[in-house]
Amino acid sequence: MEDKREKFAKNMKKWTKIKGENSWTMFKVIAEFVDGFETMNNIIPSISIFGSARTKPGEKYYELATEMAARLTEEGFGVITGGGPGIMEAANKGAFENGGTSIGLNIDLPFEQSHNAYIDPDKVLNHRYFFVRKVMFVKYAQAFIVMPGGFGTLDELFEVLTLMQTKKITPVPVILMGTEFWGGMREWIQNTMLESHSTISAKDMDLIPMSDDPDEVINYIKNWYTDHPENLEPNYNL
Repeated sequence: MEDKREKFAKNMKKWTKIKGENSWTMFKVIAEFVDGFETMNNIIPSISIFGSARTKPGEKYYELATEMAARLTEEGFGVITGGGPGIMEAANKGAFENGGTSIGLNIDLPFEQSHNAYIDPDKVLNHRYFFVRKVMFVKYAQAFIVMPGGFGTLDELFEVLTLMQTKKITPVPVILMGTEFWGGMREWIQNTMLESHSTISAKDMDLIPMSDDPDEVINYIKNWYTDHPENLEPNYNL
């Protein structure tokens, strides 16, 4: 054993460089949490809409996101998005133009993004850290509507599903919107993860219903809160 430890010590990798500022990063993180909580604690119960930044106005899912967000405001919910273009802009537009609460959790990226024009001016948050942004997305959402998107959308979706599966947050509705887009993934989860490898439980499939119909989504959310009226509160306490 001692010889193995000596061999490991000789071959052990070392950092090329460690920035001295890393120990001070916590203060930036704390400041971002404080800013986020002070803003988000004052919003009404809201629903997070995830989706691609690349979707263009006039495309099917852009228009569907706009319609979906407008319908949510008619039911008294605010709308939370990532604050950028594409599906995010479409959802903020639907909420904003329908007189509802429109919230944008923007992220600083090297190639994008400035926030879109359809966010309430006092409800724009600019994040440096993805993990802080995720807390704001999840803590204050009473449901999640997941439109077609890329890796970021998948990351957000599976983060939420994991937190619910492990009971780290209160179960809330998660709806995949766009059966043409999500059908293949859901089928793979069913056939490969559940049936072939048993890496999830059968009841986990209930966490990801699909729909193309805004009215159906609204009814799903309304029925959920008819059955779980006590859940209309932030998803967890830190």
